[in-house]
Amino acid sequence: MRAIPLEEARETIFISVAAYRDPELGPTIDDCLAKARYPDRLRFVVCWQHDVGDAPPACFQDERVTVVQVGWRQSRGACWARAEIMKCWDDEDWYLQIDSHHRFVEGWDVLLLEQAALSGSPKPVVTAYGVPYSPIFRPGYFADWKDRVAPLRGRYASAHLFFAPGSFVRDVPYDPNLYFIGEEITLAVRAFTHGYDLFEPSRLIAWHEYSRQYRPKHWDDHITENQVDMPWHTRDALSRARVRGLLESPWVGEFGCGASRTIADYEAYSGISFRSWRVQDYTRRNLEPPNPPADDDWAQRTVVRQLRILLDPADLPGPALQSPLFWYVGFHNSDGQELFRQDVSGTELQQLLGNGQTPIALSRRFESTAEPATWTVMPYVAATGWLAPITRPVMSR
Repeated sequence: MRAIPLEEARETIFISVAAYRDPELGPTIDDCLAKARYPDRLRFVVCWQHDVGDAPPACFQDERVTVVQVGWRQSRGACWARAEIMKCWDDEDWYLQIDSHHRFVEGWDVLLLEQAALSGSPKPVVTAYGVPYSPIFRPGYFADWKDRVAPLRGRYASAHLFFAPGSFVRDVPYDPNLYFIGEEITLAVRAFTHGYDLFEPSRLIAWHEYSRQYRPKHWDDHITENQVDMPWHTRDALSRARVRGLLESPWVGEFGCGASRTIADYEAYSGISFRSWRVQDYTRRNLEPPNPPADDDWAQRTVVRQLRILLDPADLPGPALQSPLFWYVGFHNSDGQELFRQDVSGTELQQLLGNGQTPIALSRRFESTAEPATWTVMPYVAATGWLAPITRPVMSR
């Protein structure tokens, strides 16, 4: 991996943290500082949306942490908070956007800079969803992370791990009128049309807490009974309309698209049609963009498939019926390429094995452009691993 001469460049990182009544805020900043190789080159700006009487975390006394204090009733949502934070950018070299519930790997700052350099792009965005963690349990890591060397091109953006040159703050300011849903797709589209390239890192950078179970949510607090200036559902409806407008009738401007690329360029790159709300099969297979050229009518040829699988229990080995962890269930085209996968596990698996029906019936609903030709069921058992696959042709209906 290529080394970054940080000692000479002394590159600084502006870290945006939008925190809504989150007790994980302090531990997140503490861990971020402790795991950085060059912690003195970091500057945090926190939009602290809190309740009266909430004790500020000790890290607020750190000179590297700037706090924008907001009472929770005055908060307008995550995107608004991120927009407020961006106002505090002071020409730092890099912009890193995270949430207030993270844990980091050792030397995460150097890893991000290396990933940006390895991308080969003059305007890289390194972005990904963090691996889940619980504040109670120790986190794990990707089993195959050592096999990946350079970052892969990506289509989307993660709002909770988003690393870009500092110029991003000036070029693509956050739209304070957005609420929550649609934040990430508009972030990806706006970044792309402003000439930034999207990449998924080849190294684990951070863990993220997804459950939200331990903290209040904005949409729980911002209801009419709590005497807020606007209930969350009104804000959300206005925001969704704005997101849809940008994607279907894009404009160029401060909170709109850029002029370096068009939204049609993004659709061709990513394999998405915003007007038809369709996604290409290549994209569904999670293959690296840009997508291969597609026929102009691909979106019109993409249809909803409602398919049924009938399995004779006699075709399944004993462990598949007695002690499976899950069943792989996939549909493939005539070339054997996977079009759709939705495994059977948990409650669905218990019901299938417990109802005594013969044959065992499975239903799946999905969209695809290509015709499904075959289905495959392959059970996985803890003691022995994968069992032999069962593949049959899709019956026309």
